[in-house]
Amino acid sequence: MTANLLDHDLDGLAAFCERLGEKRFRATQLFRWIHQKGASDFDQMSDLAKSLREKLKTAAHVQGLPVITQHESADGTIKWLFDVGDGNAVEAVFIPEDDRGTLCVSSQAGCAVGCRFCSTGHQGFSRNLTAGEIIAQLWFAEHFLRRHLKTDERVISNVVMMGMGEPLQNYAALVPALRTMLDDHGYGLSRRRVTVSTSGVVPMMDRLGEDCPVALAVSLHAPNDALRDNLVPLNRKYPLAELLDACQRYLAHAPRDFITFEYCMLDGVNDQPEHAHQLIDLVQRHAGRGVSCKFNLIPFNPFPASGLTRSPHSRVVAFAKILSDAGIVTTVRKTRGDDIDAACGQLAGDVKDRTRVGERITRQRTVMLKPAGALAATKES
Repeated sequence: MTANLLDHDLDGLAAFCERLGEKRFRATQLFRWIHQKGASDFDQMSDLAKSLREKLKTAAHVQGLPVITQHESADGTIKWLFDVGDGNAVEAVFIPEDDRGTLCVSSQAGCAVGCRFCSTGHQGFSRNLTAGEIIAQLWFAEHFLRRHLKTDERVISNVVMMGMGEPLQNYAALVPALRTMLDDHGYGLSRRRVTVSTSGVVPMMDRLGEDCPVALAVSLHAPNDALRDNLVPLNRKYPLAELLDACQRYLAHAPRDFITFEYCMLDGVNDQPEHAHQLIDLVQRHAGRGVSCKFNLIPFNPFPASGLTRSPHSRVVAFAKILSDAGIVTTVRKTRGDDIDAACGQLAGDVKDRTRVGERITRQRTVMLKPAGALAATKES
């Protein structure tokens, strides 16, 4: 079986070329052809020696992911469904804006974390993607968009690992993919413009800070352990105190001087004024010095299996004001691509659930989350 060169970062490709008896500079040339020019045919790589091209034809290939479907939203957002084999498919989403082009990338076929408000988690988990399958989403999208827009300029300026899966539970494949994104001979993205989003895998947050620090977003979604245990089951393993300690440690390595906390606004569940005040206390007083952060409030994008609904816009605005008045930078995410199910929390693809996590989440829905007002009334009675 020949090697798919998309699986290698530059160091890995250099090692591969050395096994073919070639020097490192040949790997750099090859890396540029693949990632900067989108080439998959070795005969196109005109500055490679013919002898090397012949070796590559017998030892390697450059193979992206088959595209099953492509959908374009009225707002310009594009969603692709990629076939990753064995009945599994993953999604990637391109979000164009005036000053940037952002690609949302998947790291797993499904997700084992099982957050209550996330469509991917309700599908269960099949397997990790390889480094090549992660980078193939960027490789395809970047060069498709250049052809589509008839430009030689870079189209994708930002990558967010916020698609299907928990990136830090696929660490071995994530880091080589990140290094390819950052490499000046690859996509040349700034560390500040590549974001890994995690539900809070504390040991891997520490490793990422040491190995490949990029911008970090943490899926918080609740101001206390009792509520977060229900919304984000991983909290039972890594509760908020441990998570915020890890955030403080990460800031010593991070390219930005803050952590982004993502907070999905759920009607009557986590969107009350008391929740906002608890958040302020949580992030400003943790360990006596707080955590430098900003909040990104995310309007919930409903799907039938969740049993949850979106907070009214007026409540989201009021919640944001409480945080802002406390000196915390707070933004409300603009919903993009919801008409093609490409908005935050809606990515699902097709997953063979090998862990039955989807079944467990469905059973958990019988334990409904009580609105904050109902909880208060229960305590008073």
